[in-house]
Amino acid sequence: MSENQKKIRSFKKKNNENYVSFSHHLSHDVAKRLHHHRIFETKSHQEVVRVGIRDRFWKDLYHHALTVSWPVFFSVSIAAYIAINTVFALLYALVPGQISAAGKHVFLSLFFFSVQTLSTVGYGSMSPVGIHANMIATCEVFIGMMLTALATGVVFARFSRPTARILFSDKAVIDTSGGVPVLSIRMANQRISDILLVEIELSLSRLIITETGHPIRCFDRLNLIQDEIPTLRFSFTTAHIIDEKSPLHNKTIDELSAEEAEIMITVTGTDEALGQTVSARMVYSFDRIHHHHRFVDILMERPDGLIAVDYTRLNDVERHQNKSRSDGHIPA
Repeated sequence: MSENQKKIRSFKKKNNENYVSFSHHLSHDVAKRLHHHRIFETKSHQEVVRVGIRDRFWKDLYHHALTVSWPVFFSVSIAAYIAINTVFALLYALVPGQISAAGKHVFLSLFFFSVQTLSTVGYGSMSPVGIHANMIATCEVFIGMMLTALATGVVFARFSRPTARILFSDKAVIDTSGGVPVLSIRMANQRISDILLVEIELSLSRLIITETGHPIRCFDRLNLIQDEIPTLRFSFTTAHIIDEKSPLHNKTIDELSAEEAEIMITVTGTDEALGQTVSARMVYSFDRIHHHHRFVDILMERPDGLIAVDYTRLNDVERHQNKSRSDGHIPA
C-alpha cells in the first residue's frame, strides 16, 4: 500500500469516528432535522428557495435560455417579440407623418411596420420618410439582425444538446447463483450509434447523523468488476461483488432503510455520431432491489440467423434456486 493510500485510509477512519449509528434511538431534535433533510432532498430546484444568493438572470441569460422548458421558452420569446415591436411602434407614433401610408388604424399599422422592419422583410407599402423615422428604423434593423442571430443560436443549441439516451432497468438484482452475491444493474443504448469509452460509477448513498445531530449525505463507492468498457452498442450489466471490502457487507435491510440508503449509478461516454460527451444516471432505493434474482437474457437468435436485442425484456428478472437468508442481511 502506497503512502498516499495510507493517508486516505487514516483520514476515512478519523472521519468515521465522528458519526453515530442509526441503530440507537434518535432524539426529537435529531429526528426533526432528519425529516427536514429528507424533504429537502426530494424537492426539485424550483421547489427550493435559495437564501443569500441572487439569481443574476441577465448575467446567466444563456444558461436560463437552455434550461427552461420549451413552453416557457416559446412563451417568453413571443412576449419579448411583441414587447419589442410595441416599443418601436410607440417610437414611430412620436414622429407623426414620417411613416408613409399609415392607414386608418395608425398604431396597428405602425406595429406591423415595426414587425416588417425588425425582420428586414420590407413589403414596400409603408416606409420612413423623415430623418427621425429613418433613425428609428436604422436602430430597429440593427437590433433585429442581432436578435435573429441570437435566437437562431439559442434554438440550435437547445436542439443540439447532447443526450445519452441510455435506458436503465427499473430494478436492480442481487444474484447469488454463483456462490458469491453480486449486485447488478442493466443498461441499454437506445441509439444506433455506439457510445465510446464508457465510464461507470456505482455508489451507495446514505444519510447519516453526526454527533451534533446534523444529517450528512455520505457516498461510498461500490467497486465494479468492470467500470470501463470500450463501447456500449446494445446492453451491458454492471457487477459489484458484495464481499468483505464492500460497503454493503453484513448490512441489514433495516439499517439501510433507516439510513435512507440508495444505489446511484452514473454513466459517461462519448457519442460516436455526435462526438460529444454524454451522461446518464439512475437511483435505486432498496425496495427496487430484488434479492436472489438475475436478469433474463435479451439477446437471441432469430430463425433467419440475425441477432435480435429484445428491449422489452430489459426489466425482466428470474429467481434462482438459492434460498434467501432469514436474518434480513444483504446476501453474503
